[in-house]
Amino acid sequence: MKTLIYTSALGFICMIVEMLNMRRYIVPVAVTGLAVIFGLNILDWGLAESHFNGMLVTDNFSVAFSGLLLLIGFFIVLLSGHFYKNEESKLSDYLAIILFTLVGALAMVSFGNVAMFYLGIELLSISLYILAGSKKKDLRSNEAGMKYFLMGSFASGILLFGITLIYGETASFSLQGIASYMTAHPSPSVLFYVGVGMILIAMLFKVSAAPFHFWAPDVYEGSPTLTTAMMATLAKIAAFAAFYRLFSTCFIPAYPAFAWMLSTVAALTLIIGNLSALHQDSFKRMLAFSGISHAGYLLLGILSLYGKTDQAIFFYSFAYAVASLAAFAMAIVVAANAGSEKIEAFNGLGKRKPYLAFALTIAMLSMAGIPPFAGFFAKYYIFSEAVRNGHVWITVVAVLASIVAVFYYFKVIVAMYTKESAETAFEIKPAYLLVITICVLLTILFGLFPSQLANLL
Repeated sequence: MKTLIYTSALGFICMIVEMLNMRRYIVPVAVTGLAVIFGLNILDWGLAESHFNGMLVTDNFSVAFSGLLLLIGFFIVLLSGHFYKNEESKLSDYLAIILFTLVGALAMVSFGNVAMFYLGIELLSISLYILAGSKKKDLRSNEAGMKYFLMGSFASGILLFGITLIYGETASFSLQGIASYMTAHPSPSVLFYVGVGMILIAMLFKVSAAPFHFWAPDVYEGSPTLTTAMMATLAKIAAFAAFYRLFSTCFIPAYPAFAWMLSTVAALTLIIGNLSALHQDSFKRMLAFSGISHAGYLLLGILSLYGKTDQAIFFYSFAYAVASLAAFAMAIVVAANAGSEKIEAFNGLGKRKPYLAFALTIAMLSMAGIPPFAGFFAKYYIFSEAVRNGHVWITVVAVLASIVAVFYYFKVIVAMYTKESAETAFEIKPAYLLVITICVLLTILFGLFPSQLANLL
C-alpha cells in the first residue's frame, strides 16, 4: 500500500515542481523518488497484510511484481527527459501521466478486490490512451490514440459486465469472498461462467493475445516509441500479474471449462505473433508482433494454474522487460539518427557503434531464448511448468514458435554486422547509454545466475 501511495504522491510532486518553475529538477526528483520507493517496497518482503477492508493486499507476489514495475518505471522516466525535450507540452505533464500509469499498474498487482482491480486497469489504460495520442501533429499518433481508446473502451465494458455477473452470483467483490463462495458452492450457475468468460476475454485483449491482438501492431507503431515501450513492458506485465492473481485466487474451479479456450488462444498467439513478425521491415512493428508472441509464452504460465507458476511468470516478465527496454532504447537512438524506424536503419551499426550493436545483440538473443542469457531460462521455466501440468502439445508449438523467432531477431543482428551503411557515427545521450547498459548487465547476470531471481516467490 505504501508503494502505491508514495508513487501517487510523486506524480503530484512532479507537477508542483513545474509550478515552482524548477523544471530542470523534475527528472532527477522523479528518478530519485522511484529509487527510494523501490527500496521501501523491498522492506515489505515477507509481510502478509491487507488494507482498506481488503481492497489492497501486501504479499511476496505483490512486492516482487511491484519492484519489477518500479524498475521499469525508473528506466522509462530516465529516458523521458531527453525523449520529450522538444515536445510542445511540458515535461511535467508527461512525467505525471507516466507515474500515474505506474500507479495503475501497481494497483493491478496488489488488489484484493475486483473493484480495485478495475480501478487499476482503468487508471493505467486512460493514461496510456493520452500518451499514445500525445504527438498532436502526427497523424499516426492520433490514429494510435483513437484506436487504442475505442478498442480499450469496449474491452473495459466487457470486463465490467463480467465483474457485475460475478457479483450477482457471489454477492462479493472480494477475492477471498468469491473464493469462499466457490468453496461452499462447487457447482455455480451459468451466470458465474459467463462472468468469468467475459473477464477472460477482456484480459486477453489487454495482453494483446490472438485473436484480440489486432489493435496492437498499429497502436505500437503509431505511438511515440517511449509509450510503445511502456505498453510492451509495464502494461503487459501488470496485466499478466493481475491475470494470474485473479484466476489463481478465486477462479480455479471455473478453469477446466476454459482450459481449451486458453490453449487455443495461446497457440494462435504464438503462431500469429511469430509468423507476422517474420515479415516486418519496421523494427517497432517487429517488436509489436514479438510482444504478441511473448504474450503467448506467458499464457502457458496461466494455463498451468494448478501448479505454482508465479515464479516462472515473474522470471519471464523480468527477462522480457529488460531485453525489450534495451531494444526500445536502441530504437529511439537509431531512429533519431537515421530518421527511420526500419530494420535497415541498423545497417552497419557494428562498425559505427560497436558497443550499442553488442548490447542490442544480447537483447535480441535473450528475447529469442538463446543461452546463456536470461531469456533462455525464462522460456525453460515456463515450458517446464507447462509440461509438468500436462500441456505437452502447446509446449511443442511454443518450442517451434521459438525457432521461428530466431530468424527475425537475427535479421537485426545480420543488418548490424554484415550490411553497409552510409550513415556516420552519432552521439548517444548518457541516459540512454545507462539504461541500455543496466538492462544488458541484468540480462547477462540472471542468465548466469537464474536461481537468484527464480526462487524469490
